[in-house]
Amino acid sequence: MAIRSSVPSGPKRPPLLSPRDLSGCEHRLARDSLFPKVESVPDDPSVALRKEAAADHRLRVRDMLHGLHADELNRWADVSDGKTTRARGKATVSAMNAGAKWIWGATLPDDPDSGRRGWAEMLIRVDTGYVPVIVVNHKSFDPGSGAVTSPVWTWQPSLDETRKVRGNTRDTIRLAHLYRMLQNLGKAAPTPSGGVIGLDPTALVVHDLTDALIRYDDLLIRRLGIARGQVPTAPSRIGECRGCSWWSACGPELEQAHDVSLVVNGNLTQMLATVGVRTIDELAGYDGPLPEGLSNLDDPILLARAYLADVKLIRRMPDVVVARADVEVDVDMESYQDDGAYLWGTLLTDNTDPQRPVRYIPFVTWTPLPTVDEARSFAEFWGWLMSERKSAIANGKTFAAYCYSQQAENRWLLGSADRFAGHPGIPTVDEVNEFINSEHWVDIYEAVSRNFLSPEGKGLKKVAPHAGFTWRDDEAGGEASMQWYRRAVGLDGDDVDHTQRVRLLEYNEDDVRATKALREWMDGGGAQHIPLGSELPVPMPVVQADN
Repeated sequence: MAIRSSVPSGPKRPPLLSPRDLSGCEHRLARDSLFPKVESVPDDPSVALRKEAAADHRLRVRDMLHGLHADELNRWADVSDGKTTRARGKATVSAMNAGAKWIWGATLPDDPDSGRRGWAEMLIRVDTGYVPVIVVNHKSFDPGSGAVTSPVWTWQPSLDETRKVRGNTRDTIRLAHLYRMLQNLGKAAPTPSGGVIGLDPTALVVHDLTDALIRYDDLLIRRLGIARGQVPTAPSRIGECRGCSWWSACGPELEQAHDVSLVVNGNLTQMLATVGVRTIDELAGYDGPLPEGLSNLDDPILLARAYLADVKLIRRMPDVVVARADVEVDVDMESYQDDGAYLWGTLLTDNTDPQRPVRYIPFVTWTPLPTVDEARSFAEFWGWLMSERKSAIANGKTFAAYCYSQQAENRWLLGSADRFAGHPGIPTVDEVNEFINSEHWVDIYEAVSRNFLSPEGKGLKKVAPHAGFTWRDDEAGGEASMQWYRRAVGLDGDDVDHTQRVRLLEYNEDDVRATKALREWMDGGGAQHIPLGSELPVPMPVVQADN
């Protein structure tokens, strides 16, 4: 990330676009092109962690491939160590001219005529040219069939009956960009294709770029027009705004304009524009035709009215409903990137027995992930949870386990059962599926979504304060916990910091207590103080001026 000056740099040289410039916010590209970068600042912690994880993954793949080709290193070239982009570009061209079979860390020379710059993790020689291969820190395939894959140590594309492609537009754009650069160098393989090695490096997914190149060519023309100041852009709030250094400029501009993107997502912003709705005021009083593809605008209109009334939470209906049980267990899981789930925190409440204490019980491994000790902590958690479930039912009591947004918990419940199958105490995938699809597994986020709307979002830390809950640690959050975990297990080579272990346990305990507090507040009448959507002021419809 960078701090940028407020003074345009003026026309100096033709823009050179990397694949990153071809995806995401067009207005960011316009500002990046108009204003020079003048001072680098550290990335947001979550961005820094993702970059670090991606770099580590690339190194592991490089070492694996280097080892696979150890008996023919005369055909392997690693040009990633060049000190400058120009030096790496020259080394890449030299390796291609020398006929290297595999070129790791390839940087293609800048191409001012076409406005391109780019680099690939690897180039593989095929026939008389090269195909680009990229290494990404996300999945490139799923179980299934229909993908075209190749062994990672060679280029032998064939139909794969065990894998299906997990599509990623950014990946195909990058491959098309690199293939065009190879074409301009006269070094592209005859068949337009490229490869992706994802999180699972057991196969290389092969992409036919024939159709992608057509879309890419049109995209490049538009993006070059933006970078040259020939295509106008305007700010609009989207997901990437959270980590963009231009938000300090775009945010106030959008707020001043009451831009509708402040209360609805990017896709709906575009759909509303087709019926002339561009401001929050226009949406709040809208009574016109629906955008194509929408059955109603009830929720967006309520969110707009809430924004104008400065209301942070809205009740959808008079009576708030949430599932309750005699024995309740709140569950919150902590994971570290894709390496594993190191902590399953639980809070047990027996509503039929006031003498039984409300207990926070963590099931944790402090062995740095990935580790087989994760199987031990997960098995202990699962065994305890199923024991409490079985005991409650045997004693004629109702039982429910609660989480907040089950997507993450379900991923690691199923993933742990799969990865550690056969270890002591590990359930089968079928047993996990039976539980998460039963009435005993309740998602409080879904209950909040059924009962409330919020212009600020429905994350636990946004909603639980309405129930009077506060976290002990002002820095508590998913991004901060990643840094705490690194110090808690000495992941950076430093001594283990036991204070960070305490911090993580307290953060996890607060999360499960927040879920409990929110559920009891919803069921106990506290939520009746939240205004109903029907009670919000209804502004007069905005009259659209004739052009």
